[in-house]
Amino acid sequence: MTVAHRLEAALLPLLRGPLPVRLDAWDGSTAGPADAPRVVLGSARAVRRILWRSAELGAAQAYVTGEIDVDGDLGQTLGTAWRTVAERGITRVRARDVVRLAVTAARLGALGAPPPAPDTQARMRGRRNERTRDRAAIAHHYDASNAFYALLLDPAMAYSCAYFTRGVPGAPADPAYGLAEAQRDKLDLVCRKLGLAPGARLLDVGCGWGSLSLHAAEHYGAQVEAITISAAQQEFVRARIAERGLDRRVRVRLRDYRELTDTGFDAVASLEMGEHVGERNYPRYARALFDAAAPGAPVLVQQMSRRGAHPGGGPFIEAFIAPDMAMRPVGQTLNLLEQAGFEVRDVQALREHYVWTAQAWSRRLEQRWDDAVAMIGVQGARTWRLYLAGGALAFEQGRMGVDQILLRRPDTALVRPKTAARELVS
Repeated sequence: MTVAHRLEAALLPLLRGPLPVRLDAWDGSTAGPADAPRVVLGSARAVRRILWRSAELGAAQAYVTGEIDVDGDLGQTLGTAWRTVAERGITRVRARDVVRLAVTAARLGALGAPPPAPDTQARMRGRRNERTRDRAAIAHHYDASNAFYALLLDPAMAYSCAYFTRGVPGAPADPAYGLAEAQRDKLDLVCRKLGLAPGARLLDVGCGWGSLSLHAAEHYGAQVEAITISAAQQEFVRARIAERGLDRRVRVRLRDYRELTDTGFDAVASLEMGEHVGERNYPRYARALFDAAAPGAPVLVQQMSRRGAHPGGGPFIEAFIAPDMAMRPVGQTLNLLEQAGFEVRDVQALREHYVWTAQAWSRRLEQRWDDAVAMIGVQGARTWRLYLAGGALAFEQGRMGVDQILLRRPDTALVRPKTAARELVS
């Protein structure tokens, strides 16, 4: 019996049905439907990784290293796998099925010591969400290469969900409207919600490559204080401040949100940073935003949400992309923000917009694939290909969401002191 057919026989009980993909094995054999997405096992090490790790992490490692490949659209193949799991109710892997697969692997010569992790997998040390480890986690993802992010992102270098107002599925195509315009519309949406006007003091917490800070200063006349814990980002933003002559309107500092001391800001924004502070530190993060805002000031938090298991996004994302990330249902985030003292004014869901954003980033990666490989290596480029395809699918299927949460720090002058309230009761 060929390798592909032996693996098919071992996988049938685990998958509770036929293979959802066409499997091409390293001996040249094939199994599975001829018209299904094609998955290529280039080495027995791929099977070994899956047996040593969880199915998702092992398969991701094998894809990153090239031991597994996909012939065709990666997102379509991932979608097929997810639909199979959902439709067949595969909620857990039975021990006897794993044993059967291990026996088959042994007969194929695929057993052995666990292969080393790919170079692009994070190697974190220290206590989770302590400052030193937070800096290392951010550096792992954001300090790779400013040139690579310039290849991937729009010219403003906005690395958060865009806001598409034209050219979206179901609407007439508009060749003049793309990712850059959608990111500009997102930045305008944020600035309008914050009510920015010339001279307004804006605090941008986790400023990234400065897209919001520079836009708010350049187009709304705001005086911006931007903070990041990424040295590469700070260097990039400083260069753009100088290029645009915004030295008197924007200042970017290498600073942790836990080190904030400035107060009285007319507006505060934090775009897709709250996911990185960790579950234990989220109340402290929320309070830091509250303390920085002036009484009555608006605060906007754009943040991803997730229900169910794996609050960090799943084994692949947690190991390769965003170590120590923590997400939760949006309702739980609202509770934490209210506990910090905020009044919730508005919540706008942008889930579909992240599907289109991730797809746009993915297209840019494929268009500049050779350049990406030259910058971050083959494993790095394959890691990003898998990340963007999987991310778009997670938002499309509703396993993840993203929301703009508009908050307000209440004007303390309008809040009745507790002592006065007790006197009225008495």
